[in-house]
Amino acid sequence: MISVVIMAGGKGERFWPKSRTNLPKQFLSLTDDGKSMIQHTVERLEGLVEVENIYVVTNKSYKNLIIEHIPNLPLENIIVEPEAKNTAPCIGLAAIHIYKKNPDAKMIVLPSDHLIKFNEIFLDTLRMGLEVIEDEGNIATIGITPNYPETGYGYINFKKGVTPHEITNAYEVLEIVEKPDLEKAKQYLTSGEYLWNSGMFMWKISTILKCFEEFLPEVYTGLKEIEGAINTENYLNTLIKVFSKFPSESIDYGIMEKAKNIYVIPGNFGWDDVGSWLSLERINNTNQDGNIISGNVVTINTKNSIIQGSNKLIATIGLEDIIIVDTDDALLICNKDNTQEVKEVIANLKASNKTEYL
Repeated sequence: MISVVIMAGGKGERFWPKSRTNLPKQFLSLTDDGKSMIQHTVERLEGLVEVENIYVVTNKSYKNLIIEHIPNLPLENIIVEPEAKNTAPCIGLAAIHIYKKNPDAKMIVLPSDHLIKFNEIFLDTLRMGLEVIEDEGNIATIGITPNYPETGYGYINFKKGVTPHEITNAYEVLEIVEKPDLEKAKQYLTSGEYLWNSGMFMWKISTILKCFEEFLPEVYTGLKEIEGAINTENYLNTLIKVFSKFPSESIDYGIMEKAKNIYVIPGNFGWDDVGSWLSLERINNTNQDGNIISGNVVTINTKNSIIQGSNKLIATIGLEDIIIVDTDDALLICNKDNTQEVKEVIANLKASNKTEYL
């Protein structure tokens, strides 16, 4: 059986002021079709798994949003973390829930807030990964073929070779590396031996639990305690007590950088992690002036800009390469070259205790 785990607990602060603590990026509609990012994530799995085998890990604040956006998802498939502890405890918690139902299951882990243009190629790539993990102990991940020297992603260094199943497009992973500086990123790009780390993984449940036991033993012990309480009246108390003791650890640092038998499949399916407002240019059509406009907007001599309005009229004159995002209580105006600095606004709001805008 194949089970898919979607991680949906992140805040997506780079889409402030639209993304807020109570409405993070995965629940925003950033494409012309009006669907949220998590709705896209679930829908693109059609043809691979039934919704009964999709699990969403989130926090209690977002449980009702999950129900609203994915109404056909079984309630018991919404796994609630009592607090944010990074991706390793998140994945471990999902793994023991699936293990309790089917210890022989294969597990696919996906982010909830990426966009993919070519769905059939994506599904074929997942199928390749599932074939790789047929061998006990194998782990598969998807790397994205880089087309520019990005410093905001981790990278996967791979060795061109053939997996035991002779899948010609799966390569042995030599090293998983952290986000590089620009000079290193340029070297990675020209070498042709590095892929962007997409945060998508595949393994058998038994394999990932053995990895937790070997590399994160304290987390593994806690997970087994939580597993024993699943479907009992003590589950919630046990979960809260045990989960709070887990370290905040990423799956990359905690397991992937240490595990063996990892294979990467290059993904060429139009992937975009939609990391900032500037990403909208890659995923939406522009008008004749190069603008992306949403809401009640009038533009005069305005070019190559992104304007996201709501009910209030926004009128622009003589602007170029500007981003404007308007909500009921906040307005963002910035140059397109400065979109990554939105996180500094967030830091400023936290420092000045203006939490009502977060």
